[in-house]
Amino acid sequence: MILNMQSTTTLFRLSTTALLIAGLLAVSLSACSQEEQAQVPAKAGGLDQTGPYDVVAGWFKPGIDRWDQPVIAVAIDNADRIFIGNADQNATQPFAPMLSPIGVVLEERSATSSKPDSEKTHAHQIMVLNANGEVIEDWSQWDDTIVIPHNIEINPYDPERHLWVVDRDDHQIHKFTNDGKELVMTLGESGVPGTDENHFDRPAALAFLPDGSFYVADGYGNSRIIKFDKYGNFLLEWGSKGDGPGQFDLVHSVTIDSQNRVYASDRSNHRIQVFDENGTFIQEWPNVGSPTRVVVAEDDTVWIADAEYNRIANFDLQGKLQTYWGVSGDTPGAMDNPHSFAIDDFGNLFVADAWNNRLQKFKPSANADKTRLIAPAFIFKK
Repeated sequence: MILNMQSTTTLFRLSTTALLIAGLLAVSLSACSQEEQAQVPAKAGGLDQTGPYDVVAGWFKPGIDRWDQPVIAVAIDNADRIFIGNADQNATQPFAPMLSPIGVVLEERSATSSKPDSEKTHAHQIMVLNANGEVIEDWSQWDDTIVIPHNIEINPYDPERHLWVVDRDDHQIHKFTNDGKELVMTLGESGVPGTDENHFDRPAALAFLPDGSFYVADGYGNSRIIKFDKYGNFLLEWGSKGDGPGQFDLVHSVTIDSQNRVYASDRSNHRIQVFDENGTFIQEWPNVGSPTRVVVAEDDTVWIADAEYNRIANFDLQGKLQTYWGVSGDTPGAMDNPHSFAIDDFGNLFVADAWNNRLQKFKPSANADKTRLIAPAFIFKK
């Protein structure tokens, strides 16, 4: 009996070990299948940490002792006026083990998971930095209005350069004057999620068309994309929960190309979906990691921030991976959940490195391969 028990225990341990090894191999092969699609110059250890860029170490200077707020959004007004959106001071990082137990699906790690409202301290939600990374404005007057500025954007077609804030946890979208003195428009109802034309359920992002109309990724609670006119009037919507064409599992970011095609980062489905301007499905790009931000550049290339592999990746318009770079960590240039990024007029790249609580600045290397540099975001010419 003792021998049988020992044999059974040994077999169980061997089976468990085999399952764990199989899981590790599956993760490794999944990563390799993506990486084999692109030619990437190797650096020390076979990793390409900053690609064609040099990191400007220590650039971000929030001016606050013991800064502990995840930087989750960035928008460029000009090279000396950089907006950032920060999660609240009590933001927490959920436990995220390397491997899930067999047969168990873990909830995806979020850059902005937070404690209950009663425990939150809302401060420094929107800040403006200069070219040296120093805070020149702190929009503290809106700290009681904004809960989680999940995405911030400046409409590139707006001569007044209004700042739009997608407040995920308060289910609202706000439009502010560029100086932050006036709240011009609000969509959604504070604290009230919903599925109708006048409500959101934890919206994630937005993108603009030249006529002022815009798309909203209403992604965390609702699995849909909504289009509004420039006055905030509802025009159309599409999407539902699922993994089929036109369905979403956390539509996290949205952008538009020169042919009015809409690109949506379907984050928890690990894919990009492409639609026409009315929401008709065109194609999907599977196995792209965890796309937190998608941007179409003016040279018709598509760039994503990938929070699964902690990298920046580049695709052509057919969804073929062209290049990528980035490593996990907290040293200068490494990333831990890149949640957003933007490019200034000088080609500098700014990455909202969420779980490292910082905005990182990368400048093009002197000998950079220009085909690997991120061009400015596409905008329609007048």
